[in-house]
Amino acid sequence: MLVYLIRHGQTVYNAEKRYQGTRDIPLSDAGRAGLHKADFTPDALYVSPLTRARQTAEILFPGVPQIPVQDLREMCFGSFEGRNYVEMEHDAEYLAWVASNSETACPDGERKADFCERTCKAFAGVIDEALAKGVERLAIVAHGGTQMASLERFARPARGYYDWCAGNGGGFVLDAARWNTDRVLDLVGTVDYGSTPVKEAK
Repeated sequence: MLVYLIRHGQTVYNAEKRYQGTRDIPLSDAGRAGLHKADFTPDALYVSPLTRARQTAEILFPGVPQIPVQDLREMCFGSFEGRNYVEMEHDAEYLAWVASNSETACPDGERKADFCERTCKAFAGVIDEALAKGVERLAIVAHGGTQMASLERFARPARGYYDWCAGNGGGFVLDAARWNTDRVLDLVGTVDYGSTPVKEAK
């Protein structure tokens, strides 16, 4: 089975470098215009429940039924959501979080380790379910955080967390041949269905 793990298209928050996290921000007009239909039709399409992911999936795979998975949603950045680093450059809580390499909990939000655990559990569940159904091409449309958490843990060759975030509309193609024996996915390529890439993972 091939797994396509794709990041949502651009939002206004992406363009303004704001933390959006679990806020249900839709695609921007530029984000919608920058996406194009994918070059394949998946046998199964799983999505984050957040609007920006679902809108992206509809543009990439029009008419394909979407299966929402709650725990594929982005990390909750708590009180940082809706703000960017310029607006928080004197915020003591934000500076402490950055100084921790973003490992501590955001105020009213998630710790990175907790986010990674719930995301990886959900991601692994999707892979297991798709394989059990005999799916040959699986598409998952979610977030930069989903990519980073899941692929740091499961993808080979191994890369660090921050090395796994594609631009908006971009993603990774992975082979699940070794999943049932080794619980790993082998990277075989990348895809880019957007023309407005943003490298921030928020």
